[in-house]
Amino acid sequence: MAILVDSAIWPAHGRLWAHLVSDSDLEELHAFAAAHGVPARAFDLDHYDAPADMVDRLVADGALRVTGRELVRRLAASGLRVSQRERRGL
Repeated sequence: MAILVDSAIWPAHGRLWAHLVSDSDLEELHAFAAAHGVPARAFDLDHYDAPADMVDRLVADGALRVTGRELVRRLAASGLRVSQRERRGL
């Protein structure tokens, strides 16, 4: 079980954002996010959006830095990934 974070390359609201996921359990992800000050409103069905200035601290506290491709691969393998089709249907 691991918490994963990719590079902050996604622009929104005047900032760059990374994705924070679990490769096994949403409860693990929620607990890690809460313990590290990631607000609940940053949760987006299968991941948290984390601002660039938070990434180094998340890694220092145990998140594993991975590429975006690796993050998606491991999220999909976990069964936790919410597809674009599912997102549109929600």
